[in-house]
Amino acid sequence: MLLGGTGEARELARLLVAGGVEVISSLAGRTTDARRPDGEIRVGGFGGVDGLIAWLQAHPVDVVVDATHPFATRMTANAAAATTHLGLRFLVLHRPGWTSGDDWHWADSPAAAAELLPGLGSRVFLTIGRQGLDDFATTGLWTLARCVDPPQPRPSWCELVLARGPFSETDELQLLKQHRIDVLVTKNSGGPATAPKLRAAQQLHLPVVVIRRPPLPAGLDVVTSSPQAFDWVMREARS
Repeated sequence: MLLGGTGEARELARLLVAGGVEVISSLAGRTTDARRPDGEIRVGGFGGVDGLIAWLQAHPVDVVVDATHPFATRMTANAAAATTHLGLRFLVLHRPGWTSGDDWHWADSPAAAAELLPGLGSRVFLTIGRQGLDDFATTGLWTLARCVDPPQPRPSWCELVLARGPFSETDELQLLKQHRIDVLVTKNSGGPATAPKLRAAQQLHLPVVVIRRPPLPAGLDVVTSSPQAFDWVMREARS
């Protein structure tokens, strides 16, 4: 089973299906019209650790790979607990994070990031998705928030732009200039797909507030790319 929803998960599903491995990709279902990976698909939550254990017991799964977003910590923790309980092999595909840029300011949470903003700019571009938006509601700063799907309830304190990436550096430059953005807020998602906004901010000499990743549970098998995950699965399949 492949816990998916990321570009790395879709690439891994493609590699595995091409390699003759039966794959079930599990998607959270929070995003409408999500890109469909190769292989079988299930959508929706499991109901915590107990629900995931019950699902795994009811399906012929040999290996679980967690290729969810680096900030999907609850899913990773639940999968680690469930696979440990059942004695199943478990791998985490965790893309590398970004390193510091010219004018980066690190924060441990959305709330901590919001506290930094008044000293950095007056027109904010939030690129953290829907989770954590409410922490920025009381900054008093003009704010543009980009999401794939609109938050519910729709916030009145910020302007929304609904769009699905990837975005080019040219696209990001145009958006930053159009809205006269003077500070960018992002999560340390890592990977090349969402990095153009960082290069655009650097071109314009804008400060960037970066929310740190939460740590992974200790003792897990971890790789950083889809080909590495494919090799791991194929080794496990032969053992």
